[in-house]
Amino acid sequence: MNGNGNEAGAIDRALWGGGRSDHESEPIRVLFLCTGNSARSQMAEALLRHYGRGRFAPSSAGTAPADRVHPLAEAAMREIGLSLDGHYPKHLDALCALDIPWDYVITTCDRANDSCPTFPDDTERIHWGFQDPAAVEGSEEERLRAFRRVRDEIRRRVQLFLSLRAHERPRPLAPGAGPEGRR
Repeated sequence: MNGNGNEAGAIDRALWGGGRSDHESEPIRVLFLCTGNSARSQMAEALLRHYGRGRFAPSSAGTAPADRVHPLAEAAMREIGLSLDGHYPKHLDALCALDIPWDYVITTCDRANDSCPTFPDDTERIHWGFQDPAAVEGSEEERLRAFRRVRDEIRRRVQLFLSLRAHERPRPLAPGAGPEGRR
């Protein structure tokens, strides 16, 4: 669990505390999946949370999570005014154990796409293949440039995703669902 004592609780708060003010519908749940969950999927989660303005409950996980969020991913996000504070790599199994009804599962790397498990039929699988900025070699500045480039590619993809789903409605809140009903 990467040293985070209450991972399920933190994941639960992130998914149910998405900032929606009405209690008549659930946010659209999106899982970004990558191998290490240290850069691409973390940036995608933060960008969708920011641009989705409470309509979405994004989360991210990895098939083989790293020990920490990559410092250059944190730096690239800070440059555009978004923070990855509080983010940490999570294993896909931890999220699957919560039996969350994902609306979308978006893989952000080819390896995660190839090893992604099957989700229920009503979950839409999407693949966004991005270069791994952590694999780029060179000076600190060259490596940061790679993180910026991937961040900007993810931002464009998130904005397109949102524009294509502008009129999509969150599903109605199921009886007993939400944080109150899950305790």
